[in-house]
Amino acid sequence: MTIGILGTKVGMTQIFDEFGFAIPVTVIKAGPCLVTQIKKDEKEGYNAIQVGYAESSPPKMTKPRLGHLTKSNLPALKHLKEYKVDSTDSFTVAQKITVDSFEVGQTVKISGISIGKGFAGTVKRHNFTRGPMTHGSKNHREPGSIGQGSTPAKVHKGKKMAGRLGGKKTTIKNLEVIYINSKDNLLVIKGSVPGKSGNLLSIS
Repeated sequence: MTIGILGTKVGMTQIFDEFGFAIPVTVIKAGPCLVTQIKKDEKEGYNAIQVGYAESSPPKMTKPRLGHLTKSNLPALKHLKEYKVDSTDSFTVAQKITVDSFEVGQTVKISGISIGKGFAGTVKRHNFTRGPMTHGSKNHREPGSIGQGSTPAKVHKGKKMAGRLGGKKTTIKNLEVIYINSKDNLLVIKGSVPGKSGNLLSIS
């Protein structure tokens, strides 16, 4: 796994290519991030780089996290994330990671918390088909049977039923980088990414 960068979703828009086709894109304010810790195989059992993003005021931080950052003379950072790497030789603590580590045309993987939609039924949550709407039917959007009779006389684990929809970590792969603005730390990605505007994202 290569080192990534943390960012915030700004929103969606569209741009036009040289042929006049509209491309839906997402604008992400990515970084700059600081390397806050280097984990090595000899000590921790694996190689990883921990990065921090978004400065915060010390009173809003927990004391363990604040102590972890001040030990390396780093500012109070709101978000921390680890990225496993093959080698840690090219990284140093307090090193800055920016959008310049990406290239136009490169494909990236983006993870974030999807939009929470509350409690949803099986039609909305699992794309179940509805029942008949006429002829005295009382089963329009009901889930229907949830198991067999006396054998096995139970509901199997993992049965698709109504429940909370969204609000979970979601990863979308193979998203193309369309444009990079190093001055304003902006990444323009083709397509949509998880969450709403202001959502924290991990781009790798």
